[in-house]
Amino acid sequence: MFLEIKGLKKGFGSGDSRTEVLRGIDFSVEKGEFCVLLGPSGSGKSTLLNIIGGIDEPDGGYISINGEKTGDMKEKALTLYRRKHLGYVFQMYNLIPNLNVKENIEVGAYLSNKALDIDELLHTLGLYEHRHKLPNQLSGGQQQRTAIGRAIVKNPDILLCDEPTGALDYNTSKEILKLIEQVNQKYGNTIIMVTHNDAIKNMADRVVKLRDGQIRRNYLNESKVSADDLDW
Repeated sequence: MFLEIKGLKKGFGSGDSRTEVLRGIDFSVEKGEFCVLLGPSGSGKSTLLNIIGGIDEPDGGYISINGEKTGDMKEKALTLYRRKHLGYVFQMYNLIPNLNVKENIEVGAYLSNKALDIDELLHTLGLYEHRHKLPNQLSGGQQQRTAIGRAIVKNPDILLCDEPTGALDYNTSKEILKLIEQVNQKYGNTIIMVTHNDAIKNMADRVVKLRDGQIRRNYLNESKVSADDLDW
């Protein structure tokens, strides 16, 4: 099993004010799968993504990638794990404002010893002609494409996407989803995407539905559609 999540628990606060956000999460994802974590606000999906990403620590249970448990790692090893295995795409683009598009993507390349060819990636992202522009000269969609480029250029095993279309309009959202689909197909990265948009589940291989910190459904999508065919 490529990614295994077992008995994951997480709470915040203490005493009477403690809130249990994850209540024993169990699921697994195969290499190259496109997995959507779907649920309303407060369901625990972003907390789950942060634990997979090594940003938060669970109170119980474990995460294993290729048999390697993150909870057994010391800080230096965890940093190397994040650098080696993970790429992040957030709702807010978090680009470096005084670097142009190509330079922002190069920041990701410096973190990897198996980086993708940057010019080829710029063409894939539809950003080659914008490569010398600064973030404030780009549209929201172009900024998100740059953020995806920065995450994917290091060729991570897992691409973690936290509401990547949350700040975008409908047409731009579809463009970004098509790009993420293309990245998954072209480079074979495992993708785990958090969303509250029910329609996006239809383009995923695996759908994990969360509510109140528990998995309500976990299934393989037998009638997967392309991002082009999504509608909401």
